[in-house]
Amino acid sequence: MSNAATLGAMRDLPSRLLLGPGPSNAHPRVLQAMAQPLLGHLDPAFLELMDEAQDGLRTLYGTSNAFTLPLSATGSAGMEACLCNLLEPGDDVVVGIAGVFGGRMAEVATRIGARVTRVEAEWGTALEPAAMAEAIGSVRPKVVAFVHAETSTGVLQPVDEIAARARAEGALVVLDCVTSLGGLPVELDAKGIDAAYSGTQKCLSCPPGLSPVSFSERALECVRSRARPVQSWYLDVSLLAGYYGGERVYHHTAPISAIYGLVEGLRVALEEGLPARTARHVAAQTALLERLAPLGFEPLVEPAHRLPPLTTLRLPAAVRDRGEAAVRRALLDEHGIEVGGGLGKLAGDVWRVGLMGENARLESVERLVSALESVLG
Repeated sequence: MSNAATLGAMRDLPSRLLLGPGPSNAHPRVLQAMAQPLLGHLDPAFLELMDEAQDGLRTLYGTSNAFTLPLSATGSAGMEACLCNLLEPGDDVVVGIAGVFGGRMAEVATRIGARVTRVEAEWGTALEPAAMAEAIGSVRPKVVAFVHAETSTGVLQPVDEIAARARAEGALVVLDCVTSLGGLPVELDAKGIDAAYSGTQKCLSCPPGLSPVSFSERALECVRSRARPVQSWYLDVSLLAGYYGGERVYHHTAPISAIYGLVEGLRVALEEGLPARTARHVAAQTALLERLAPLGFEPLVEPAHRLPPLTTLRLPAAVRDRGEAAVRRALLDEHGIEVGGGLGKLAGDVWRVGLMGENARLESVERLVSALESVLG
């Protein structure tokens, strides 16, 4: 294919309303920022943007952690970075599992060689704090890890009680904030979280490819006192600190354009303010549930634990009879709207509708409802 034909094909890409579990649609200002000329990854002008990104992430994470930065990798690498830096072979870790991504935490920890104690909850429900406390008290682990916003189920996990028990036993606390950062309060310092990770493609309305992470000083001291080097050279925070800190020691070539986009996405979020942003996500989910109820869709998760940016919906007979995948494909082909199917145990039984970042608006809800009414006749 010629260069001209390739460019033509790129121009012909369809426009989608991305209402699945991620990515969400990027803010126009983010896309404009990413089109700016490249700078070198050690250029003083670019390093100023890196500093701004770190400051903005500290604000959204609710932390003063010096080591708060965007990893040059996706959210799954953020998960691996948190666990591989804090865990060594033979260490004990308690992992709360109430969906796919809690299970992934356990898998990563197992591959590191840690001794994993799994505390499981029914999918669509939150972890039981008493069960987590019992495991923490029994095992006295080095690390306790769980998911704040479980993308596979749409559950928002209450953090305070579990984190407090973990800290009381001397454990480090790792929190998955992939679907909460930028859409809900996270408050790492207030809740006693030692390491957290997220992604840019959800409530921050940026393209995928970066993973904002934050490590407390307590977590960094754990890394400094390791008996052996971190198994991943690329994700070793003691090496990353040299590039993102004051020394600016070369570590890797940062994704320049992605950082441009993140900086602009953070500016958009901070201009709106987190309280207003949180309220907008809650209002969008409320409207979604109200407008889809007459079509037979029911929420999977109880009100106290619903995750506003990501709603799991039990499917009505009208969708099941036609085949849920076929209905989702009709939404995509005929109306340019993407919604997500269920994962793991929930595959075929639910849809996951993301109203994240710029998509957390009443217009998104109305467009989806109108399309569904058309597809279902």
